[in-house]
Amino acid sequence: MLIGEVARRSGVSARMLRHYDRIGLVSPSARTAGDYRQYTDADMQRLFHVESLRSLGFSLSEIATTLDTADFAPGELVERLTERARAQLDATVELLSRLERVRASEPDRWSDVLRIVELIRGFDSSSASDRQRLALSLHTVDESNSAVLVEALLRENEPNAAGALVWSIARMGDTAVPALTEALNSDSRQRRHRALEALLKMGTPGSLAVVAAQTAHADGHVRARASITAGMNGDDGAIPSLIALVTAGELDIEAGDALEILAEDEQIATRIARLARGAMSATNTDGRRRLAGMLSSIPGAEADVTLELLAADTDSGVAMAARAHLQARSPA
Repeated sequence: MLIGEVARRSGVSARMLRHYDRIGLVSPSARTAGDYRQYTDADMQRLFHVESLRSLGFSLSEIATTLDTADFAPGELVERLTERARAQLDATVELLSRLERVRASEPDRWSDVLRIVELIRGFDSSSASDRQRLALSLHTVDESNSAVLVEALLRENEPNAAGALVWSIARMGDTAVPALTEALNSDSRQRRHRALEALLKMGTPGSLAVVAAQTAHADGHVRARASITAGMNGDDGAIPSLIALVTAGELDIEAGDALEILAEDEQIATRIARLARGAMSATNTDGRRRLAGMLSSIPGAEADVTLELLAADTDSGVAMAARAHLQARSPA
């Protein structure tokens, strides 16, 4: 076949075929009766091999070495290409992340873009102390910085730098709440917990409402914090979850504090004591001891009844703790 027909059939341009010929990679090895150079079946097979290797990212020099060395072992070269592709992918993902952060900031002018990029580069510094200083130095914290700061926080592994970022984000009020709320559903545990921490430390009605709404979250830590926040906000629907946290010993002090706040209502105090009584048989010795401690701050006759039952517990430690709490509750 002549070069034009080869180009049509292979999809390789005539210009590229001539380049392959010049560098000796694929050359037509036969001639027609009119002395025109033409490609043989073997030449076409080599061309298809070249294009296959190019599709894998091989350079032309690597392809020539591969095809012209009879005992060439491809494993090492394929491994190098794999590492190269991974590095390129990482660079592309990082670029995409930067572009998304710039876009999320909705810049109006090139000066805004450059300022945001400068901020991104600062938080990408390898020095944790530099990242911390940058977060603390932001005298003007506005909506345009929100996406950059939130992403920096969610990536941050150094506690002091993370704390400085939370402080900066908290100064925005509720501006960062949508981005942090979205991060609560991240596949990354670190991102979920960082977002949760930031929402709690912000402490605004909007941020706490977001946390309190996560009582059915798939992440147990998020779910626990949500139940405590809901209880602190007066939601008595969180009582069963809070009692479960007490018996499990997971954030039991915080859960007890939330139950104490809820128990300021007499009817809710009665309900807490009854639910605690129902939980006694389903928990272990440590859990019953924690229930006794929690009930010590719950007012009302029902809490006294439940403590009396715990005072008769088969475990002497539980019984002793319950009796001590009953005695402390008795009038002098």
